[in-house]
Amino acid sequence: MAKKILYGLLIVLVVIQFIRPGRNISEVPSPNDIRVHYPIPANVESILKRACYDCHSNHTTYPWYANIQPLGWWLQNHINEGKEELNFSEFAAYTPKKADHKLEEVVELVKKKEMPLKSYTYIHKGAVLTKEEIEILVDWANGLRKIIQPNIQ
Repeated sequence: MAKKILYGLLIVLVVIQFIRPGRNISEVPSPNDIRVHYPIPANVESILKRACYDCHSNHTTYPWYANIQPLGWWLQNHINEGKEELNFSEFAAYTPKKADHKLEEVVELVKKKEMPLKSYTYIHKGAVLTKEEIEILVDWANGLRKIIQPNIQ
């Protein structure tokens, strides 16, 4: 009986390898990409790409384990949730009020070291932000808020 259960589980594990989620890989920048509409210094863009874009843009660099199900499903769900919360690739589509609020949240979460998530930085050591990088992101986000705020109605 135990062998049948193990064989059944093995078959299920093999079969689910063929059920893969779609990939979050955009070949070209969206017309609503934040980089198209707002100034982003090279150092800020570098930090965003390294620490934020995998979950908060339309382009994810997938790790090898994303090809193993159910890890791939879990990862894609996490990416989808991140993009629902904040998507830099669609940032210009936000109303000025929403964009300002999202940047306010960026400042708050980065200062509290709640972003990037610990579960992400545990595996992606390069995404850990230094004090200087936190200051850079906070200053940039606050500066961009000043550009956006006059457009809030």
